[in-house]
Amino acid sequence: MRISFILPTVTMGGGTRVVGIYAQELMKRGHDVCLISPPPQLLPPKKKLKSWLKGDGWPQDLSKLPSHLDQLDLDHRIIDVWRPITDDDVPDGDIVIATWWETAEWVNKLSPEKGAKVYFVQGHEVFPHLPIIRSSATYLLPMHKVVVAQWLKDVMINEYDDHVVDVVPNGVDHSQFFGPVREKRRIPTVGLLYSSVALKGLDLSLAALGLVGGSFPELHVVSFGSEPIRPHLHLPENAEFFLNPPQEEIRNVYARCDVWIAASRTEGFNLPAMEAMACRTPVVSTRAGWPAEAVKSGWNGVLVEVDDLTAFANGIEWVLTRSGEDWRALSTNAYATVSSSSWEKSAAMFERALEHACGRAVRNEIAGRCNSRRG
Repeated sequence: MRISFILPTVTMGGGTRVVGIYAQELMKRGHDVCLISPPPQLLPPKKKLKSWLKGDGWPQDLSKLPSHLDQLDLDHRIIDVWRPITDDDVPDGDIVIATWWETAEWVNKLSPEKGAKVYFVQGHEVFPHLPIIRSSATYLLPMHKVVVAQWLKDVMINEYDDHVVDVVPNGVDHSQFFGPVREKRRIPTVGLLYSSVALKGLDLSLAALGLVGGSFPELHVVSFGSEPIRPHLHLPENAEFFLNPPQEEIRNVYARCDVWIAASRTEGFNLPAMEAMACRTPVVSTRAGWPAEAVKSGWNGVLVEVDDLTAFANGIEWVLTRSGEDWRALSTNAYATVSSSSWEKSAAMFERALEHACGRAVRNEIAGRCNSRRG
């Protein structure tokens, strides 16, 4: 099939990374794949000044920021300036895939010759900082939806009355993310992803670590992220932080932890939680995204309700106070949770979902046209 992914500006975010992985895997399976995105929007002087006055520093030159597509052997086409992607930017094909609410608006306006229209949904994008009426309306567009978790399918059914949705969970690369059978560390060690996005719940994680630190004066924290540490969201004293580390260093972070924590208020999937488990690290998480389906309290970690600070801190402390034998059982179970997951399996499911979309386009159930394989 001839497949086009339509992306927003590419970043070091997990959504960009997942699209890049699927593009590579689909190419391995013999498909012709291209990715099309706009360059970063230029920040107006007022926004730059506001960032500086808030203490976040002068914004970086966005055109020089890295993305997960850098160094990948992909046909990635960046258009001239930030603007909606149109027919002139997209080759004719069999499948055209929106990857974000704004790109869904763009794909909806493309001609049928660009392919059967698919909406790859990695989160329910109806957040307060977005134009909610517009973003929610994109889920009603005549496209075949592919979602990364069951909770998203439930949303599509219950809120948008779309019952024909394919669930394709993310995978994990066990050649990148692995860890040997190990013991608890002598110094209790907690790991977390650093993100200043409020929905990621870093404020809750930091507050919980403050509570746990009272019982564990030697508590050590390791973290990584794609943005520098913000003045209002400082990590604990003596924490280790890695900015945009290479994948092998991320694996080492996961594998050094007694527990990986995730306090997201909402989450499409939460790939770091899966990768941490692949490195044999138990997870304490809020009930958001994939952990809501995969984390079983007392078996491979602890699952708590969103914004429940006391339960979250207690969950971290519970894992850290397990005996060596009980902690090894948690570690073993965490690994078992994801041992059968792989990007190859997920890519095969993604391919079948695209074939499904082709069949639906032929039957005029969705917009667009597919000229190759039929679902």
